[in-house]
Amino acid sequence: MPIDRTKPLVQVKDLKKYFPIRGNIFAPVKGQIHAVDGLSFEIMPGKSMGLVGESGCGKTTTGKLLVRLHEPTDGEILIQDLNGNLENIAHRKGKQLKMFRRNVQMIFQDPYESLNPRHTIFDIVSEPLAVQNIGTLAERQERVADLLNVVGLTPAHTFMFRFPHELSGGQRQRVAIARALVIEPNFIVADEPTSMLDVSIRIGVMQLMEDLADRFGVSYLYITHDLAVARYMTDHIGVMYLGKMVERAETEELLQNPLHPYTKALLAATPVPDPRVGRDEIIIKGGVSKPIDPKPRCRFYERCPISDDFCKNNPHPPLEDKGGGHYVACYKV
Repeated sequence: MPIDRTKPLVQVKDLKKYFPIRGNIFAPVKGQIHAVDGLSFEIMPGKSMGLVGESGCGKTTTGKLLVRLHEPTDGEILIQDLNGNLENIAHRKGKQLKMFRRNVQMIFQDPYESLNPRHTIFDIVSEPLAVQNIGTLAERQERVADLLNVVGLTPAHTFMFRFPHELSGGQRQRVAIARALVIEPNFIVADEPTSMLDVSIRIGVMQLMEDLADRFGVSYLYITHDLAVARYMTDHIGVMYLGKMVERAETEELLQNPLHPYTKALLAATPVPDPRVGRDEIIIKGGVSKPIDPKPRCRFYERCPISDDFCKNNPHPPLEDKGGGHYVACYKV
């Protein structure tokens, strides 16, 4: 689909998603889970961005907000429409939301749960075409067969009318990728698409996604906890902690020159295949805090090895450019 390459494909402004806490459905709200809290970033056409961080930091919620599986509490989600105009889809409903999904799709983490076990592979991959009223039955069959061949499920006719339980995990994830691509979106949210697969299969799926990005001009928001995967798959990386973006930069810049203490800790925890290469140990205290009505200070304060009273007594630091498009949210950097 035509896009304007001089504008961002995706632009997120001060995005927030709070989930109310209740004892039961009729009880008053006890508090708010700040799953995503003031997130801002953009992705240019043809580029891909990785979101990394520990479990519970808001990565998956961010992805679901961008495809509108969740409705934001506040903020803007601007995505190029079919005419190249940036449209805010944060609160779209009905037919407007259906039109938006022509341009944006999602690949889910678990290929075992994301495919309907009672549908054939043809039914699963062609469902977006049916929802969007695209093509006749014969045209849909041709389109699905072409895509199955493209994602490596060949010959296509041997897979079209099989069921998900008859396929391996890697084959199921290839089906999920084909389903996401079938209506030719410009933007795909990939939520840890290889984390449930065997190591021997992961590289093949990652290479496939890279090849398809080049072939179809697709941009990804790639959600992962694995910095090695992010390095392979993305042009930029954003590091999240408790709903906040704490660092963002071009991939190699961030990995070679991390500035935020949390990013440094993540990198220090990443295994190095060469035993002769050592890394400085970064000690952070405790586990991930719960994002329930967080105190108005740096989210990383309790675990930060360099925090002080200034960090404790001031609001969460803004994301500031430290030079060359390297953004960091830290008073001490």
